[in-house]
Amino acid sequence: MTTTPPVTPPEVSAAGKARKRLSSPWASLIAVVLAVLWTVPTFGLLVSSFRPRSDVRRSGWWTFFNDPTFTLDNYRDVLDTSNSASLGNYFVNSFVITIPAVIIPITLACLAAYAFAWIKFPGRDVLFVAVFALQIVPIQVTLIPLLRLYVDAGIAGTFWPIWLSHSIFALPLAVFLLHNFMKEIPSGLLEAARVDGAGHVSIFFKVLLPLLRPALAAFGIFQFLWVWNDLLVALTFAGGGDTVAPIIVGLANLSGTRGTAWHLLSAGAFISILVPMTVFLLLQRYFVRGLLAGSVKG
Repeated sequence: MTTTPPVTPPEVSAAGKARKRLSSPWASLIAVVLAVLWTVPTFGLLVSSFRPRSDVRRSGWWTFFNDPTFTLDNYRDVLDTSNSASLGNYFVNSFVITIPAVIIPITLACLAAYAFAWIKFPGRDVLFVAVFALQIVPIQVTLIPLLRLYVDAGIAGTFWPIWLSHSIFALPLAVFLLHNFMKEIPSGLLEAARVDGAGHVSIFFKVLLPLLRPALAAFGIFQFLWVWNDLLVALTFAGGGDTVAPIIVGLANLSGTRGTAWHLLSAGAFISILVPMTVFLLLQRYFVRGLLAGSVKG
């Protein structure tokens, strides 16, 4: 007579335990509280941007609900180019700065990541580690040397110093992120393309590039937010004028010269966060997928 051993319940995996803890009521409550605390200041900024100047100077934004009064004069004054407090030119400059500062490192990083991932050449691993190690170099220690180089090259006071600076310091992270994502792609897919007669150019553009959308979107969001909100590089290489300075410099000048004009500051600040917030919301489904590239195997 044989006896059947007792059936033991399967062990719960670490991912299952983490999922159970994160889906508990307490975790949901904490997430809601954090979301509210994070959203309230932005909501207050939005309310203040639509309040008349007299109301903004007299009381806080939370009193708006007692006597709701709307006005668009704040946005009209901020965007009117004939007004000394206008941010219109700065707003356009931010797009001129941010778009190339995102496209340039993404383009170069894609080519470098493909070479590191799928092309064998002497010293590949050492060079990849060196590129990755460049992330520890802070941009603050290079501002003065870079400024001297830009002045000697005759490009100071233009958009080029800002484009080049942001691209240089974004490349190590971009190469690392895209390299890890490319290494997760099955090698059999590339071998099949080679059997069909495809070269490196065809493999990159027709096979890999369509699969890189999550990683490209993740880095694009990160770089866009960084460049759009950057003040240090813009102040150093663009100066305080409105010729090439972005909107973040305009806000800094506005807060320094018009410290009592809170109605203009709130409208300008909300305009400055509207664009990156829109970009993030449109591409957020790719953000987590791209950031997790290369973090797990299997």
